[in-house]
Amino acid sequence: MDTRPRLLLPLLLVLGAVLSYAVLSIPDPAQELPTMLTDNMTISGAHNPVSAVLLNFRGYDTLLEMGVLLAALLGVWSLDEMPTYHGSAPDQILDIMSRQLIPVFILVAGYLVWAGADAPGGAFQAGALLGAACVLLRLCGWRVNNRYSGLPLRVLLVLGLAMFVMVGTGALLIGSEFLRYPPTVASELMLIIESAATLSIGATLAALFLGGRPKGEE
Repeated sequence: MDTRPRLLLPLLLVLGAVLSYAVLSIPDPAQELPTMLTDNMTISGAHNPVSAVLLNFRGYDTLLEMGVLLAALLGVWSLDEMPTYHGSAPDQILDIMSRQLIPVFILVAGYLVWAGADAPGGAFQAGALLGAACVLLRLCGWRVNNRYSGLPLRVLLVLGLAMFVMVGTGALLIGSEFLRYPPTVASELMLIIESAATLSIGATLAALFLGGRPKGEE
């Protein structure tokens, strides 16, 4: 007899109790944090406070988010190969719409990365648009050539996380702290990280949509 349904309810109750305790024990917000953020904006490399926090002052959070996203994909790939897609030719309306929308998605993604330092935007929003473009291409019958589904794909998937680590390590080598950028080049380094993260996020979201590792991958 399958005992998993019986174990599910106690596990959910424990999880609910832990989450409730975590929410109830959240400390009051520190009143000085907004002032500290405002006072240090000039050295952050960004004019948008959200970008300053996510990529500079709390860069560890964004680094771990990239790691979680990559781990989720590895978990999906560990289950099975990508299912065979038996699709027919795309509908004429979908085909026309994809030809018009995909270039717009790419342009808007590039704009979100560029504008993220000064306005709402950034790598995750831009990466989501690139992922949506890839999904639309897939629905229209587009396939990745086998030569690009091995090492090139893997390099693209880890590019964002690797760039984060390389920039952080570079800061250590010049005598600073990990992910603490020199103020004179902070904006340039953040743009490099955002660009690499955008490509990785878009590729990861598209790969998650495929539902398994590419054929022939071990």
